[in-house]
Amino acid sequence: MVQDHRKKIKVPKQKPKNVPGGKNWGSILMWGFLILIGLFAINQHLSFKSYHIRYDQFKKLVTNKFVREVKISEDEIQVLLKPDAKVDSVLGKSFTGKNSAIFKVARIKGVRENLLEFLDENGVPYSGHKTSDYWIPLILWGLMPLIVLIVLWRLMFKRLGQGASGALSFGKSKAKIRGEQDVQVTFDDVAGVDEAKEELREIIEFLKNPQKYIRIGAKIPKGVLLVGPPGTGKTLLARAVAGEAQVPFFSISGSEFVEMFVGVGAARVRDLFDQAGRQAPCIVFIDELDALGKSRGFSSITGNDEREQTLNQLLVEMDGFDANKGVIIMAATNRPEILDFALLRPGRFDRQILVDRPDRKGREAILKVHAKNVKIADNVDLAKIASSTPGFAGADLANVINEAALLAARRGKESVEESDLIEAVERVVAGLEKKSRIITDKEKEIIAHHEIGHALVSEFLDGAEKVTKISIVPRGFAALGYTMQMPTEDRYLMQRSELKARIAGLLGGRAAEMLVFGEISTGAQNDLQRATEIARAMVVDFGMSDGIGPLSFSRQRRFTFMDEMQGIFPQQELVSDETARKIDEEIARIIGEAMERATQILKTNESLLRHLAKVLMEKEYLEEKEFKSIIAEYKSNLEAKMKGLL
Repeated sequence: MVQDHRKKIKVPKQKPKNVPGGKNWGSILMWGFLILIGLFAINQHLSFKSYHIRYDQFKKLVTNKFVREVKISEDEIQVLLKPDAKVDSVLGKSFTGKNSAIFKVARIKGVRENLLEFLDENGVPYSGHKTSDYWIPLILWGLMPLIVLIVLWRLMFKRLGQGASGALSFGKSKAKIRGEQDVQVTFDDVAGVDEAKEELREIIEFLKNPQKYIRIGAKIPKGVLLVGPPGTGKTLLARAVAGEAQVPFFSISGSEFVEMFVGVGAARVRDLFDQAGRQAPCIVFIDELDALGKSRGFSSITGNDEREQTLNQLLVEMDGFDANKGVIIMAATNRPEILDFALLRPGRFDRQILVDRPDRKGREAILKVHAKNVKIADNVDLAKIASSTPGFAGADLANVINEAALLAARRGKESVEESDLIEAVERVVAGLEKKSRIITDKEKEIIAHHEIGHALVSEFLDGAEKVTKISIVPRGFAALGYTMQMPTEDRYLMQRSELKARIAGLLGGRAAEMLVFGEISTGAQNDLQRATEIARAMVVDFGMSDGIGPLSFSRQRRFTFMDEMQGIFPQQELVSDETARKIDEEIARIIGEAMERATQILKTNESLLRHLAKVLMEKEYLEEKEFKSIIAEYKSNLEAKMKGLL
């Protein structure tokens, strides 16, 4: 049972990586080793050079009065010569300039000698000498290899990084832990997802006041799955829940569980839930859950035993703990269709919350949140910018604000103006302007007529998106020109007439080329792809074909929020050859009818087409206001001419 008060935890400061105890022992050992070598070298350099001589040579040195002092030990005799001693004749070698050196004489074992009397007779002072003093360098040289091995070992582990230095901690969870005081994000920092925030307030209330639910016998959901397209703020929303509830927040990516070693992922799952249980109430957030929770047996080719073991352990752990302990599991994914069904059943991820792309009102709220830290001019209408960005996610809108700020700073402005925001939207949608790309006059003429063809067909058809800007300035990787069309309002379904109007608008560029130049170019490639996709969806998915009827032939699980994946993994339609032939015929019929429709509109308004193309070639772009004023002037002149003929 959860107590009313929440435990305060202190998250330990992160120690430097690859360094046990927070100290760089590898560097310390290396410097210590170098210092020892240096001291030993200095000692050897400063010490006297020693030479070994015979006992009879020693006696001759003494009798010839060449010896200054003698040090005696059990095993040897050290002889120090006088500065002016000429010992070459006695020793048989040249020792000129080396009289300060030490000459060592080995004592003869078992032979009785009157050494002290001999030295006294010749007036040579003597003293005792301990042989144990030589043990220190011997021990030092014996430890040198061991020290070198230790230093090399430490350096090797440091080079290998975390994988090597943490070899014994593979099973430890890699989750980043943030204490309740470290999570600064709240619901005030999240906009455009009001429904998702309302769904999550119950989770926050439970974490703050669990007894309210336990007293009546209610069980809080064990897991909350945030589902939505990329960039809609799923991770930010999870952090905001922790910030609102003021509880610790464990954050980890699904891919961090899986390693090349079998069993490591399962061990990390166990360790994560063990840590979370000790710090309850808390939130455990698993980002990109699809990396870990992909459906088992989804493909025999892509099977992965380690990943499946990790997933099995996650399922067991979610079954094994009591949600009323105060541990809430949150996860995020943009590919819910490939998740294992066992993850989504009641008792595990009980609640699934859609974090979708925001509507116009939500986009305006998001723009205001991101505009707080940017100097925006007073006359900027963020509602207008929100209206011109349908389909944008929160990350896209944040990028628009940032791009606008960069443009304003590049131009030396004091604040971001509306023109900067509009240009930033174009940059995000169509890419960077390529004014340096050299286009011939002939190509420029073809592009201008192509883009005006799109715009005119869309303008004269009911249900088509209205034109906001036409440009023949190359942008991005391949766009030689573009016609920007924006819906007047957010749409969540489309009628057949609107889809047909959209196809006709896409084919308007190809129709204009054929009408004006009598031949076609490669510029309509993307238009044809998009038109064919819409026509195929009308026949295969939406049952909008009169020839086939209200049937859907799609069988494969779709990538719900990953539209770009549809082209990589085409839909497998389980149909007969005859039905497939009919589908192709219906698609061709829809495209053909749209092409005829676009051609007829442009033939009727050919003079307007040529005039607008000429204006566009001169100015390189036309805004919505100027485009519509030219059309209005053309219509009024046409009406006056018709009256004159009558």
